[in-house]
Amino acid sequence: MALVASCFSFLFLLCLALTTHSLSTMNSCEQDLLEFSLNLEFLEAEFFLYGALGYGIDAISPALANGGVAPTGVKKANLSPITRDIMIQFGYQELGHLRAIQNITGGGIPRPPMDLSSSHFATLMERAMGVPLIPPFDPYIDELNFLLSAYMLPIVGLTGYVADFNYINTSKTTTVARLLAGLLGIESGQDSIIRALLYPKSLLRVWPYQYTVADFTNRISNLANSLGHNGIKEAGLFVFPPNRNGGLTPGNILNGDSNFLSFDRSPQEILRILYGTGNESRPGGFFPSGAGGNIARYLRNIGLINRPCTIQDTSGS
Repeated sequence: MALVASCFSFLFLLCLALTTHSLSTMNSCEQDLLEFSLNLEFLEAEFFLYGALGYGIDAISPALANGGVAPTGVKKANLSPITRDIMIQFGYQELGHLRAIQNITGGGIPRPPMDLSSSHFATLMERAMGVPLIPPFDPYIDELNFLLSAYMLPIVGLTGYVADFNYINTSKTTTVARLLAGLLGIESGQDSIIRALLYPKSLLRVWPYQYTVADFTNRISNLANSLGHNGIKEAGLFVFPPNRNGGLTPGNILNGDSNFLSFDRSPQEILRILYGTGNESRPGGFFPSGAGGNIARYLRNIGLINRPCTIQDTSGS
């Protein structure tokens, strides 16, 4: 018994030492980047869970909200059993992401105020399409609309995680590198599944509008590129001319550059897209009061004097 107790004590101290080591070797830039990523993880968790179940973080794991306010306007969507099941899985994956990031950062940030209302998505989609949509687009009315709305979320997250590798010291903070790789893998998978669900429906008309699914995805991606102010970093389900696939097909089931590598986006680019303002210092869109964390606060010039993280952004916003 004494030997067993000694083993348990050793394992406990080893785990404690490893946790302390990971926190002590994480620099302030890495801490800020991980906490910044919580904004999108909160957004995705609430959208997926509410869309599938009609409730979110506060009903499942309220401690993960870290004292933050509940999202506005989000509700259960009219989904098929298979898509509902997928979105439930996505939602719980996001809860795991929140837990992992909060654990490694020692707490994270409170859930920021978020607008996931039908009216916000209606404004966003109308802006993407460049024409009035009558009746207004509603992400919760049916499965196709929900998938088109979900289409814009994981890709922003995965491009952010790709960029994070530019700013971390992988030789010293392997724990952070492993976490980013794990997060990137799941976000990429979610994006791929959403695109795969939409791809067979590419040429279907999105009722009652005159535009197809492919039209919506192409224009949503164009809007994200425009708001990001840093070139073309995503494309819809079709690309023209079809020169990236040997000229054999215009299909674009996975998004990537000319070598089919994932793009990266700086926090500035991400905020421009999520705020919908094209300006990282002017909140709006999904985060009407601004995103949380030191990076977002610094970019809004709120209460911070020193730059929290050395992040290069050459887009010239």
